[in-house]
Amino acid sequence: MLIEHDGKAPTSDPTARIAPTAVICGDVTIGAATSIGFGAVLTAETGPITIGSKCVIMENAVLRGTKRHPLSISDNVLIGPHAHLTGCTIAENVFLATQVSIFNGASLGERSVVRIGAIVHFNTRLEAGAGVPIGWIAAGNPAQMFRPHQQEEMWKVLGVFAKTVWGLDAAPPGETIMPVVLDRYTRALARHRNDRILDAGSD
Repeated sequence: MLIEHDGKAPTSDPTARIAPTAVICGDVTIGAATSIGFGAVLTAETGPITIGSKCVIMENAVLRGTKRHPLSISDNVLIGPHAHLTGCTIAENVFLATQVSIFNGASLGERSVVRIGAIVHFNTRLEAGAGVPIGWIAAGNPAQMFRPHQQEEMWKVLGVFAKTVWGLDAAPPGETIMPVVLDRYTRALARHRNDRILDAGSD
């Protein structure tokens, strides 16, 4: 399904394949011979998504572009089922396995590999040819590898999530920024009320 959002409609090369149950919303550009699988969601909510040629976005992957962090994917990239990518930059010839998560401001170099269930955290830079093992977390610039239980060490190299993603300072102990965050989110998402369905997918 192709959807116009904020006056911007998806565009795709005539040779691209978009499954009928995929959702492509807003300022999304899809390159030649790229395939978007069943149930995938590509939503340019406040920033664009650009996908190169001969990419495969598999079933139920979710890709988001934001104003602060557009999403850019180069040529020959495979994104596995149930993967989640937000506001990151992916170089060419990259393999992202099932259920990986790539966060805002992350940058993955050419030929990098992120294996099943692994995470590349916000503002993290993965060098060309680097790999993230199954279930591990890459964090920092340049990336360091952490096991899931190494939370304290990981946050020391990451910095402030709220500043990167929302432009907000972290809340002091015992307080929360969630009312501010959700006020922004709900106002931004409310603009989808004016979306216009353009067409079903190409399958």
